[in-house]
Amino acid sequence: MDVDLRQLRCLVAIVDEGSFTDAAIALGVSQAAVSRTLASLERSLGVRLLRRTSREVSPTGAGVRVVAHARRVLVDVDDLVRDATSGHVHLRIGYAWSAVGRHTLAFQRSWAESHPRTELQLVRVNSPSAGLAEGACELAVIRRPLDDRRFDSAVVGLERRLCAMASDDPLARRRSVTLADIGGRTLLVDRRTGTTTTDLWPPGSRPAIKDTHDVDDWLTAISTGRCVGMTAESTAHQYPRPGIVYRPVRDAEPIAVRLVWWRDGPPPSVHAAIELLTTLYGTG
Repeated sequence: MDVDLRQLRCLVAIVDEGSFTDAAIALGVSQAAVSRTLASLERSLGVRLLRRTSREVSPTGAGVRVVAHARRVLVDVDDLVRDATSGHVHLRIGYAWSAVGRHTLAFQRSWAESHPRTELQLVRVNSPSAGLAEGACELAVIRRPLDDRRFDSAVVGLERRLCAMASDDPLARRRSVTLADIGGRTLLVDRRTGTTTTDLWPPGSRPAIKDTHDVDDWLTAISTGRCVGMTAESTAHQYPRPGIVYRPVRDAEPIAVRLVWWRDGPPPSVHAAIELLTTLYGTG
């Protein structure tokens, strides 16, 4: 089945202009060319799209649906051409839970000032690659090693590990906690994208594990007091919530923050993004 943009533009023009004659004028072609183009589209799709009488032209039931799809396709193509020819590009950066924490606003503003022709978009995708493998972004921020040879990465900073707990939890009265304090508790983790595994504890003193797949569900469960969580400090900056407190885990290794991209197709802005994020994390 071959359907091209010329056919879709012709169909939309006929419907919008109300006749083959007026569609031909709008498109700058002959009326015969409009008739041939519509006929070829109907043959390709195998359905009749328009009812034509001596007085009017109206879409069939199938035609109404095809016209709606055609309008969306034509708008997307026009946007594509506009972006490609204007020199204005987008850089989408995916993240699973918490972007770059307290540096997020500074990153967005600094990027807008130094790269005004490249619009930065932060996209939340709760997958191991933070949307990179799914095609949702060109770069991704992740906080766990990504064992996939298709991708390359650079460490841009380090973040402390924090324990998230209900505000009335006995541990909440402390300024910091230890891994041993958490060992006897139930720990809520996201095995797909999270940074916490039981390997942080020695055998025999590991916490019980329950699974979650979303940061909002994670916070809601923790607020009940029945479980705790351990996360990168960026989560505390991104998701402050009444009833939840975060305390540093003073004997836990920090978490490396990585910027990841496709090895065979790094975006042109990758080095600029690495440099800016490294600078922001380096300034504390």
